[in-house]
Amino acid sequence: MTNNALDTAPNAKRLLWAGFLAILATGIGFGVRGGILANWAADFGFTGAQLGDIGGAGFTGFCFGIIIGGVVVDKIGYGKLVAAAFIMHVLSAFITFAAHKGQAQDTAYMYLYIGTFVFALANGTLEAVANPLVATLFPNNRTHYLNILHAAWPAGLVGGGLIGWTLGESGVDWKIQLSLFLVPTVLYGFAFMGQTFPKSEAASKGLKLGDMMKEVGLLGALVACGIIGLFFKAQLGGVLAFFTGNDFFTSQAWTYVSWGVALALWFIVGGKTSFAVGSFLLFILFVTHALVGAVELGTDGWIQNITGNILTPSQGKILFVFTSLLMFALRFSAHFIENKLKISPVGLLVICAILAVIGLNLVSGIQTFVGALLALSVYALGKTFFWPTMLAVVGDRFPRTGAIAMSIMGGIGMMSAGLLGGPGLGYAKDRFTVDHLKASNVAAYESNKAAKSSSFLFLDPVTGLDGTKLSEAQKATAKTPDQKALADASIVGDRKTLKADSFIPATMAGIFILLLLYFKSIGGYRPLSIEENS
Repeated sequence: MTNNALDTAPNAKRLLWAGFLAILATGIGFGVRGGILANWAADFGFTGAQLGDIGGAGFTGFCFGIIIGGVVVDKIGYGKLVAAAFIMHVLSAFITFAAHKGQAQDTAYMYLYIGTFVFALANGTLEAVANPLVATLFPNNRTHYLNILHAAWPAGLVGGGLIGWTLGESGVDWKIQLSLFLVPTVLYGFAFMGQTFPKSEAASKGLKLGDMMKEVGLLGALVACGIIGLFFKAQLGGVLAFFTGNDFFTSQAWTYVSWGVALALWFIVGGKTSFAVGSFLLFILFVTHALVGAVELGTDGWIQNITGNILTPSQGKILFVFTSLLMFALRFSAHFIENKLKISPVGLLVICAILAVIGLNLVSGIQTFVGALLALSVYALGKTFFWPTMLAVVGDRFPRTGAIAMSIMGGIGMMSAGLLGGPGLGYAKDRFTVDHLKASNVAAYESNKAAKSSSFLFLDPVTGLDGTKLSEAQKATAKTPDQKALADASIVGDRKTLKADSFIPATMAGIFILLLLYFKSIGGYRPLSIEENS
């Protein structure tokens, strides 16, 4: 490939903006879903943990889409994957819209869960196209152009937030709100139509799949297969149990099957790579990206619900739009930060992690709308550059992996958001809310608790509040003592959840500082050529 990607790809800018439109569609769908969680709680009586699980499907499906897409993209081509994603996006709308008020809660849950999962599968397939495509088109400025590509995500969140702010506040049905993500879906379909696509540097040099995966190796596969095993155990089992009515899928035996599948996948990767150990640096980046997914996307899925509860629902939507718009603008400044301020991608990640810690703690203590604007600005500054800059580091340091390492890392981040971030925050909201309510008004808790308990990883199960009753208490203008106790406990739970969330970027900051010291010890950070990466 020549130094100027435009010399070999005259349609580079069109492909960049086609990818932008594709991620815009995913962002709008995600943003609208975040705004209609309260509708789903009110219509179906879901607890915070149940809503977290549905939201989590918006990440776990992505993982399968991006990892499978990343493995096959160099074989079947970008165009076929775009077509598959388009079909899945449309299909996801029909499945989600099958849920309606008056249905049995379990039935509505499954429609919403599966519809969200298929939507995410489409999203992941698109990123398996867009990330390596842009990295290939602009090899000398990956950080800048990947940040531009991923500026589409906050732009989509702005669009989704505006839909909730205007249509949602006007009482427009949630199905109409969600259907609007199909507009950019049609646009990206037209933008990609008829285009020719370049091959990655690794594919153009004729590297085989096993060669591309050697730097992922056993270490990298351990992270990816481990989180897939957790998905089989934590979420797939529940879905299969619902459809089959068989308790096997929620039994200890299914746990063994889940980890057996993960182990089998790990051995398959080992065989494909001649049991290469893999790069320890790439392993660390994979683990860290799991934390990125949990704190960035997991928090994104809850933040307007949380701030809307602490302040008012309309203010929560406005704040969500504001922070997303700020992220959109900032992602166009990565070139300035890297080249004018002379901050390396890893240095940028250190700064972002520290700001995210400060921001989440500030948001947990908000009392006024203006204070929330300032606190969320700090948080937005922190989270803005995490995802695209991590992808750029992998593209810079591991060009031999082609699309594979980048796609696996994106999948790990999304799966972590779905299994750890979204459900974890939902569990934390339930746990902190219940603990406070039991201490302040145990009678109110007993008369308003949900029918089912929820659990998260190895933590004790918690029976949260009935979503319908909590929604009624939050909306009541003249609250009864019990309703006030419920509403106050929910706010306390939200504040404590954000404080707990801040421990994730604190851990990331420590890892990024160690990486910064590592690169300093080897002469500084710089992109590698495929020959240097051999």
